[in-house]
Parts: sequence; structure tokens; C-alpha cells
Amino acid sequence: MAPISLSRQTARNLHLAAQGLLHTPKRKARYEDLLAVIRRMSLLQIDTINVVARSPYLVVYSRLGDWPTVWLEEALAAGHLFEYWAHEACFIPAEDYPLLRHRMLQPETMGWKYNADWMRLHADEIADLLQHIAENGPVRSADFATPLSHQPGWWSWKPHKRHLENLFTAGELMVVGRKNFQRIYDLRQRVLPEWNDALHMLSEREAREQMLRNSARSLGIFRAEWLPDYYRLKRVALKETLQCWQEEGFVVPVMVENMGLMWLHHDALAHLEAPLKATHTAILSPFDPLVWHRRRVQELFDFEYRLECYTPASRRQYGYFTLPLLHRGELKARLDAKMLRHERILQIKNLWLEEATKVNASLINDLRTTISRFARWQSAEQVMLEKAPDKLSQALGAGWELTGQA
Repeated sequence: MAPISLSRQTARNLHLAAQGLLHTPKRKARYEDLLAVIRRMSLLQIDTINVVARSPYLVVYSRLGDWPTVWLEEALAAGHLFEYWAHEACFIPAEDYPLLRHRMLQPETMGWKYNADWMRLHADEIADLLQHIAENGPVRSADFATPLSHQPGWWSWKPHKRHLENLFTAGELMVVGRKNFQRIYDLRQRVLPEWNDALHMLSEREAREQMLRNSARSLGIFRAEWLPDYYRLKRVALKETLQCWQEEGFVVPVMVENMGLMWLHHDALAHLEAPLKATHTAILSPFDPLVWHRRRVQELFDFEYRLECYTPASRRQYGYFTLPLLHRGELKARLDAKMLRHERILQIKNLWLEEATKVNASLINDLRTTISRFARWQSAEQVMLEKAPDKLSQALGAGWELTGQA
């Protein structure tokens, strides 16, 4: 049987549906929606940059709308989520702990995240730290003084911070909460007293297979080479894996306009029974799963994107922390934004439209509504628009006050 033929926009919409970004939320968010969203994505990447809302909060907002960010800390403290290295540092559904356990038991394979020489050199001090936590309870890095000889700088952690991070990577410590977004660490045995490697452990092969399956479900539609990046997997036998999946009906091959052969997760087949229509407009985090794989987003959405906060200012094309803007199935714009919290102003330093984007009443209305809701969620009372294409500047002006409901 010949593969199903799909338009490129249908492929985009299937991907958005799998990610929870196809339609605007129809009701107010509930706590259980947070867990459902993270399970749908499989992973929620963590980043501490807070120029606007921190990335994990923004990723959830893009899918749920206004929600109290305290839910994330509550879910972590309740054990519904755990933190570990997946795509990068991520919040992960608690039931997926077995998928990452093998990484914890081989921390030397984790690159810069674990330093075996450091652990050997400081073995006595680290043993004392573990004993301190056992006797006194959870700790933060901030609980320990910085030595007078410590040299500040990028990634120049004080010794106890390095101890804690190495123990976290090795699975000896787990994150049980956050205070001012700083990790709070406790012993794994206290967090997961029932866990037994001999009884509950998955082999690395089994874990990798399930991670690939999670990736396929969360992507919805994909090229084979997009799969491994989701959990940062290496040396994946993609041809053999997809052949087995096709035989069992887990995925089906499809031919996508201008893209060729792709694979569709079996859950997405139901979306083909009626035409998919994208209605959602959302501001996205640079670390959103929709855009974190830069090649994927370029191939599927014709959107060339990179985060420039680590690029010297003189070499930036757009800005320090530009946010992609999804509009009804396409990535049509990007914003260089900053939340001025003391002044309660969302500052948009610049707003760029993609080259083929047409400025019409629908786009203008959606942009204004989306930006207003985004600003209100961060307790802003005003939007300041400093620079934008002429037609948008004429329609939106230099900004607006936030009164009433958008």
C-alpha cells in the first residue's frame, strides 16, 4: 500500500496537535492539566533565564494559558515530577524515572555534568555532605558558604555546589523542590524509599526503546533523524527501529509535500479523519520542544532560529532573548522582549515578521490579544512596543495600557 500523502500544512498541524499547540485553551487551567501537558511533551526543559517568564513556566503557558506557576513546584514537591538530564535538564513525569536510571548509574558517560576526578579528590568532604543531609534534611547550594579563595565567573561553582551537582547527576541526590528557583536536594533513598534497582531497573536497551517511543508520540509526525535528539540519544539504529515499529503498527509512513518520507505516530491517525485547522496564537520559549531542535523547525516550518543570549551583542541579528511567535499553524514572528517587573511593563524592544507574512486585521488582532494576555500573566499593566514593521507600528502604536480582559 502506498504511503498516505499529506500537505505540508497538515504535517505542521499534526505536529502542533501532538505538542498541544493546535488550538487555544477553551477553559481555565487546572492542576491536573499541568501534568497532562508535561506528559504530552514527555519533557519540560529547565532554564533559569528570567528576562521574561522562566522557560518552563512559559512552555506551559503557551499550552494552558494563564496558570499559577507555583503548581510546578507543588508537582515536584509532591513527587509527581522529578528532575534529571533528558533533553537537557528537565522536569520529567515521575513514572518515567526508570527510563533515566541507567544514566545515573553511569555518570561518567554524562560529559561535563559529572567529574569523576573531582569526586575522588573530594571523597571525604562529599561523604560528610551526604551524612549532613541524612541527619539534617534537604539542602540548597546557598546553605553553604563560599570560600574566600573562590574566583567568580561563568560556571565557576563553589565546591559544595559542585558536590551537589555531581551527586545529582549520579542519582545519589534528587531535587525535592525549589526556592527562588534554586534546587533543593535530598537523598534519593528518602525521596524514593520503595525503589530497588534489582526489582525496578530497566536495561539501557529497554529504556532507550521507550524514550524513542515517547519521542515519536510527542512529535506526532517526524523524520527519522529527528527522533534521537528528544532525549539526546546517540548511536540509534533508526532503520531497524522504524521497521519494527511499522510492522507492529506503532507508526505509519507518510509522504509530505516538499519533504518526502516521514513517519506518523499511530495516535495521530485519528486526526486525519477530519481536516485539521490551527487556531492558536502563542508566544514560545526558545526552549520549547517545538523549536529546540533548530533543524527540525527550519525543515518543517521554514523558520530559521537560534538563541542569541550567548552571542556577543555586536553579532546578534535579533536580540538577547527572542521569542518565536506561533500564529495559526505557522511561525510568523519573533519578539525581543523583557519584563520590567518593578515598573510592571512588558517591553518589546523589537518585533520582526517573517518575510512572507501578510499584515491583516486578523494578524493584528491576534498579536495584540496574545501579547496582552502574555503580559497580564506576568502581572504587567502596560505593553511598550519600541520597534516593529511599519504596518504593525501604525496599528499597534508605541504600546497600550492593560485594562479589563483581553
